[in-house]
Amino acid sequence: MQSFSPNTSLTHSLPATGHVAYFSMEIAIHPSMPTYSGGLGVLAGDTLRSAADLELPLVAFTLAHHKGYFHQHLDSTGQQTEDVQPWNPEEFCTEEPEQIAVWVEGRTVTVRAWRYDLVGCTGHTIPIYLLDTDLEVNTGWDRGLTDHLYGGDTNYRLQQEIVLGMGGVRMAAALGIDVNVYHMNEGHAALLTLALLEGQMGGGPQGVVTESDVALVRKQCVFTTHTPVPAGHDRFSAEQAGRILGSERTAKLEELGAFKDGLLNMTLLALRFSRYANGVALQHGKVSREMFPEFAIDSITNGVHGPTWISAPVQQMLDEHIPAWRRDHLYLRNAIDIPANAVIEAHSHAKEELLAAVAARTGLVLNPRMLTLGFARRVATYKRANLLFTEPERLVEIAKAVGGLQILYAGKAHPQDEPGKALIREVVERAATLDSDTLQIVYLENYAWDLGALLTSGVDVWVNTPKRPYEASGTSGMKAAMNGVPSLSILDGWWIEGWIEGVTGWAIEDGANDAEEAASLYGKLEKAVVPLYLSGPEKWAGLMKTTMAINGTFFNTNRMVQQYARNAYYPGHPVTGARVAEEAFAD
Repeated sequence: MQSFSPNTSLTHSLPATGHVAYFSMEIAIHPSMPTYSGGLGVLAGDTLRSAADLELPLVAFTLAHHKGYFHQHLDSTGQQTEDVQPWNPEEFCTEEPEQIAVWVEGRTVTVRAWRYDLVGCTGHTIPIYLLDTDLEVNTGWDRGLTDHLYGGDTNYRLQQEIVLGMGGVRMAAALGIDVNVYHMNEGHAALLTLALLEGQMGGGPQGVVTESDVALVRKQCVFTTHTPVPAGHDRFSAEQAGRILGSERTAKLEELGAFKDGLLNMTLLALRFSRYANGVALQHGKVSREMFPEFAIDSITNGVHGPTWISAPVQQMLDEHIPAWRRDHLYLRNAIDIPANAVIEAHSHAKEELLAAVAARTGLVLNPRMLTLGFARRVATYKRANLLFTEPERLVEIAKAVGGLQILYAGKAHPQDEPGKALIREVVERAATLDSDTLQIVYLENYAWDLGALLTSGVDVWVNTPKRPYEASGTSGMKAAMNGVPSLSILDGWWIEGWIEGVTGWAIEDGANDAEEAASLYGKLEKAVVPLYLSGPEKWAGLMKTTMAINGTFFNTNRMVQQYARNAYYPGHPVTGARVAEEAFAD
């Protein structure tokens, strides 16, 4: 039986030909490329960075998103407004000479590709192809199909998904890429299955689909679902599907069981055509199986890319005390043996960098000696950013007891999410009424890659308060853990697996309602977090060491990509200790 460490190159032991083609609507590729909105895109980027480090034979497809997601502005009341984030692919990418065409609402749309080479720690390159319809040959509307990430209406979304899924398969063929496995990262790319099906039937929607046709497509496809929130699963009306995809294709999708409750369901389509499917945490796998009981859905818990999210001061500390961590993250287990003063010094520098950024952004000078809590994520009502304010007078008393408390918030609400925007306003308004010498609450605008890295490494405690069971995984707390920052969180998503009370952080206990869970949150602050913080930096450093040693070794994308290679991409290959699943990779 062959085994390998989480950072060992996979290339020597994988099939000699063929690539994994990874499809994702958003990928956080580079801090200056606004090609992502939040957790899904950041996870995709970290996946590709680890795939490059592990030398996995993989290519990726996404859309160019010329105008980005949006740049967030907040006024003094917390009112969010948005600006576009235009960027030029020519500054980062190389245009490929090949072009392909897709059929959208009766029109032929030409698609080109920009290539970005993501280079791993050994020099291995993962090419990322950003599909782009901004060509003179296309109409004005079609030129804008790859402009906005999650912009427009559901018509725009379905048209984009044609470009990503069907266009990506055709672009891979045009570029001469030999693909063994197509990985759909969320349902946005599910139409790639239709492109594969049509490709083996002669290139068009005509013809009768047989069980053997479906089986051939299934052998090539794997699928990751990322959300237990029903609204997160793309669904389109039969009228939309017929108009945009065409009546023949729509009828075929209905025959193949991709419709539910009269709607084309992209998650269902992806599941029906995948030989392997997974959720992104143990709990999320269970929830997904309840949502789609007719399918076998595994779970591979998410992770984060250590070198991307561990702060420079902490990396310097690790390089000095555990130099092997870069090639094998399991060596982070040895963080338990790092001297406390080294941990204290590294975190102090990370905290100073964060507070310097807060001062530059807001003009507020915060105290580096005060206990500082962080809460930053995409703003959605189920994430309950306002739970901390359930009993404001109790929060004030906690602040007084610890000698001062600072809470840093950040997060964007989707431009069309009015309840999310209202939640930001509520947090800002509550903060204004509670602000004092002992309690300062700051909402930082335009949460993105750079600010996320500063927050997850620089705060003292990472707070997470989703309503169960709507947190699929969450990765911001993992980034914090990689820096030794403990979490205070609801037991949902990844935290069910990462929580050891008082060792990696603290659990907010389940309650019958928000008030009961808020009471547990306050209780943990009063009886566990504050006393430990007041006991001195050496004891707090002990908590940071166990957090990094226990959670840092597991919740990273090197381990995660290794699991995808074993279970999804190359099941039965010697890299997993068994034989290659020959039928899955047959030519």
